[in-house]
Amino acid sequence: MNRQQNITADVSIVPLKELNLTARFLFDEVMEDPQTQQDVLSIIFGREIPVIRSSATEKELRLSPLARSVRMDLFSVDEERIVYNTEMQVKRKTDLVKRSRYYQALMDTSLLEPGMPDYNRLNQTYLIMIMTFDLFGYEKYQYTFLPRCKEVGECRLEDGATRIFLNTKGKNDSEVSRELADFLHYVENTTDEEAAKTDSERIRRIHERVCKVRSSEEIGVKYMQAWEERYFDKEEAREEGLKEGRKEGRKEGQEEINQLIAALIRDNRTDDLLRSLADKEYQEELLKEYKIGRQDV
Repeated sequence: MNRQQNITADVSIVPLKELNLTARFLFDEVMEDPQTQQDVLSIIFGREIPVIRSSATEKELRLSPLARSVRMDLFSVDEERIVYNTEMQVKRKTDLVKRSRYYQALMDTSLLEPGMPDYNRLNQTYLIMIMTFDLFGYEKYQYTFLPRCKEVGECRLEDGATRIFLNTKGKNDSEVSRELADFLHYVENTTDEEAAKTDSERIRRIHERVCKVRSSEEIGVKYMQAWEERYFDKEEAREEGLKEGRKEGRKEGQEEINQLIAALIRDNRTDDLLRSLADKEYQEELLKEYKIGRQDV
């Protein structure tokens, strides 16, 4: 039995053909295709997005060597130099809003060349988070955030940065395009049946790309390798945790012994202490460490 068989014998793995687009691996592989990126962005914005000039999935950004790095799911730039960062988020975390702020900062930092004094050269950016839950609780498919003045509502801060949160559980179908609602349903339930429900040519093209990725033997091997790497990383982390736990347990046990020794010394019961120790070397160590005098034991 090889390593892969050993793993799968004990741990279940979702087959590639059963993954939804909510799975980061499938999302990244599908979005490697520029046409698919264009289709997804066109659905989200409700208009044809110019042909994407450059793109990258799993792009790593870091403010400095000491700062925390962020691996962005999909980083795209269109012909008008507008930047789109699209993230898939399936776990509801309390820091998502602040995380979007950090992502925005990383995007801006990566766009301006060192020494460039003109901040007007910053690209227009869109940070898009596709979520399988309603982060804000208003049952909307889409939440778009733009900075506005508190004192003057119609006064907007035109800094070129927009954050969009998409929710696959939205219920306001009359307020969004049918295509966007169909796409978000398809993201969560990426099946032939779901794709057949829509009249959107874009969604059908996206589904064709999904089917192509799922049926690729090369990508199937890549998926298994990526899964194995994550599995062994978790196993190593678990082993390290167990080692630290055992080390901490030994430390706590030694502390209890030290407390007992100190109590016996405090009660002038050093004779009892030394008699209980058969190891003469340990006796000598205690005599030296606690500076106690030897009596006839």
